[in-house]
Amino acid sequence: MEASKANLINSITLITIGGWGYFSGSSMTALIPVMFGVVLLLCNSGIKKENKLIAHLAVLATIICLLGLFMPLKGALDRGDNLGIIRVSIMTITCATAVVSFVQSFIKARRKN
Repeated sequence: MEASKANLINSITLITIGGWGYFSGSSMTALIPVMFGVVLLLCNSGIKKENKLIAHLAVLATIICLLGLFMPLKGALDRGDNLGIIRVSIMTITCATAVVSFVQSFIKARRKN
């Protein structure tokens, strides 16, 4: 998958599911993925234009978001919150997929030069 497409899917997922988590539980921390999603969405045009700096900043933000999702997943597992587990798992999967797509695009660009 193209890095820009994976980033777009990831950012929309973070915004949508993070918003859903906020409105279902009213926890301000549920808005953290929303903020990451907005930042990644703003980076998408730069990623499409193959701007290296923006792509590297986007992958850094995605990795930070991915790492940050492990504690909410642990909390949802401890509480037995099945819907929370599903929400956080979906965000984790899209973040991991985006990171893989970024790495593949970096390798492809490196081989091109």
